[in-house]
Amino acid sequence: MLYQLHEFQKALLQPVSSWARAASEAFINVSNPASKIPGSDRLAASYELLYRLGKNYKKPEFGIRSVQAYGREVAIHERTIVAKPFCNLIRFKRFSDDLDVIKKLKDDPVVLVVAPLSGHHSTLLRDTVRTLLQDHKVYITDWIDARIVPAEDGSFSLDDYVHYIQDFIRAIGAEDLHVISVCQPTVPTLGAISLMATAGEKTPASMIMMGGPIDARKSPTAVNNLADQKSYDWFESHVIYKVPPSYPGAGRKVYPGFLQHTGFIAMNPQNHMQSHWDYFQNLVRGDEQDAESHIRFYDEYNAVLDMDAQYYLDTIKTVFQDYSLPNGTWSVAGDLVKPQDIKKTALLTIEGELDDISGSGQTRSAHDLCAGIPKAAKDHYEVLGAGHYGIFSGRRWREKVYPKIKSFIREHQSVQKKTRARPPKLEGSKSA
Repeated sequence: MLYQLHEFQKALLQPVSSWARAASEAFINVSNPASKIPGSDRLAASYELLYRLGKNYKKPEFGIRSVQAYGREVAIHERTIVAKPFCNLIRFKRFSDDLDVIKKLKDDPVVLVVAPLSGHHSTLLRDTVRTLLQDHKVYITDWIDARIVPAEDGSFSLDDYVHYIQDFIRAIGAEDLHVISVCQPTVPTLGAISLMATAGEKTPASMIMMGGPIDARKSPTAVNNLADQKSYDWFESHVIYKVPPSYPGAGRKVYPGFLQHTGFIAMNPQNHMQSHWDYFQNLVRGDEQDAESHIRFYDEYNAVLDMDAQYYLDTIKTVFQDYSLPNGTWSVAGDLVKPQDIKKTALLTIEGELDDISGSGQTRSAHDLCAGIPKAAKDHYEVLGAGHYGIFSGRRWREKVYPKIKSFIREHQSVQKKTRARPPKLEGSKSA
């Protein structure tokens, strides 16, 4: 019933939000006499803020049309490579009319970014992708809002998540691939690669794990404590609802995005209140640059998706209550996950010093679990002064984290190429 009430409230707010937007534009339109009224700038700012608080936020686009690479502007075209019911594998294909640049682009390492499925859309990693595209061929997992997945497509579990990652790795080709997992997917990504190693499959050249709950017992945060203090039954009865009839996924059990969003806000309410107040002040002063920065952030932050109930509850139990991965008890479709079986995939873990979502040591614990990886192929980097989002977006990401990742990938890309067995070239054959 809560989901229906939320939809009803949203429907009520839509006309108010539209009216507020029209009123705001009226007070800033120089051809409108209302704009001459004393205090019209404050009225316009107030209505604009009301509009943004009440509007419906849709999934943003990545919107990456070009990047700078090798001193040239390179065009970007977004393509869906693999389409699955709950996720699309997207490639950001790079194009240039400069032959020297084309040759360099072809030699760039291949990266799969596994985006989190934790309430926000994959576009939250736009800055991550845009930066990587300067020096890499980039793929990303683009998770689909469960409310628009028809119920007949079945449920989606944590096991399915692991299998999706494996399928995407195979589709791209594991041998020269570098997998970057951000936050929540560090666990299923490690699970996927572990199972591939155990089965004797080729595994990626490297895996880079950023701010994820590999072992959520270490430096527990408010997020960890909530999952640990409440029972599985509590989560099932208090946060799981059926999608209303107005959506394609009607009847599907989900953890609604609006509940997740409420939790995000509740973690730092004062910060959000201050941010909206600053936005109002920027509008009054006519500071368009800072106002636009606020809009970009909240257009992304307020756009949320529903998660299938089975996946969400599996994650709560496996990752945050039973600690199955670090305890060595996690099985996927009956197969035990054994990170120690990974031998040929280099490991880089990254943590933010001030991360309040995945605490210190949670990601780094992957090093102990991956005992089969040589010490020389492991590295850890703590980003001083960075919170959770700072390790994959913003100035610290671009200036501190990205150079470390770029260097690590190239170091282990060259190792893979040197150790890869190449078949002898037959006389008279042509090479491409």
